[in-house]
Amino acid sequence: MLCVFCTGPAAAQHPVRLAIAGITHGHSDWIYNRKLKGDIEIVGIYETNTDRIREFRERYQLPAALFFSDLGRMLDQVKPAGVMAFGPINEHIAVVRSAAPRRIHVMVEKPLATSYKDALEIESLAKRYGIRVLTNFETSWYSSNQYVKSCYQEGKLGRLRKVLVNDGHEGPWAMNRHFVSWLTDPVKNGGGALTDFGCYGANLMTWLMDGQRPLSVTAITHQNRPDRYPKVEDEATIILQYPETQCVIQASWSWTFSRKDLEAYGTKGYVIAADRTTVKSRFDGALPETTRVLEPRPAPFEDPFAVFAGVIRGVLKQEPDDLYGLPVNITTVEILDAARASAKSGKTIYLKPRLAAAQTGNAENR
Repeated sequence: MLCVFCTGPAAAQHPVRLAIAGITHGHSDWIYNRKLKGDIEIVGIYETNTDRIREFRERYQLPAALFFSDLGRMLDQVKPAGVMAFGPINEHIAVVRSAAPRRIHVMVEKPLATSYKDALEIESLAKRYGIRVLTNFETSWYSSNQYVKSCYQEGKLGRLRKVLVNDGHEGPWAMNRHFVSWLTDPVKNGGGALTDFGCYGANLMTWLMDGQRPLSVTAITHQNRPDRYPKVEDEATIILQYPETQCVIQASWSWTFSRKDLEAYGTKGYVIAADRTTVKSRFDGALPETTRVLEPRPAPFEDPFAVFAGVIRGVLKQEPDDLYGLPVNITTVEILDAARASAKSGKTIYLKPRLAAAQTGNAENR
């Protein structure tokens, strides 16, 4: 994420009042597991799943008055500055529809939406009501990915030719049942591994390319474990073709161990982001390949809640092609839409010019 951290009187303000829309997502526990910093205050939680509410209340010793079964009522009563969506991906649009007219900023867990049509509506609502809508990706926190982009921008890679992005794990089978129930639902999640992990590569590649959209998207999906995931794919390979660059995204629920890594190859060298802080590189005239461990990103960039609070306060300025920002994440959803269409049809999907695509809300083959 490219942001400028500004200091000033705003940094010493009272905690930012935040509400939560949905707590079935496996990442929703982060909000209560983070260290207390005094920068945010949770003033309301919307959820209709009574079992999950009971678990949350018992685990974090939360009062019943904090919980609401009506999103609009919660927003009107507690009047938060921002709301964080930790429910099914197809409900992100409903959260923005409720929050935007109330001038409440929104942060959702990745990806932004289950369809390009919803993503465009979110963009329209954000512009109309002047709110920020952020999408949180774990890989936005990685100093290794920032290093890759810096090398590219500084010309160390030369002309970018090939990018490989690998994201996945052993599968969500053992995760909390509330999360798995919709993560493996093609409507609520928009797909399986293609959505869950393919979004990382689409997000990072769009950012690396400064917002440029691919010319075409080709995808193949498969069910290696239909006994576990009968409704969605657990394997997806997505190929993004640009005028002179190709990106291969491998998304999987079938790998031995969890991994999130990126490889960028250019005409002058290559850089591999092996994990959050480890990078391997080789440039023109340099032998052999070198490995270095970077420092983690400075505060607040490894804490999405601090980032959200900073954006709301205006002490964090988002760059046009910020990893959290709408432009990159609208294209991310457009790529996922095209990948689903490609996997279903067995054809390469050629993206329409943005104006035509926006009018239809879809990526179609020509």
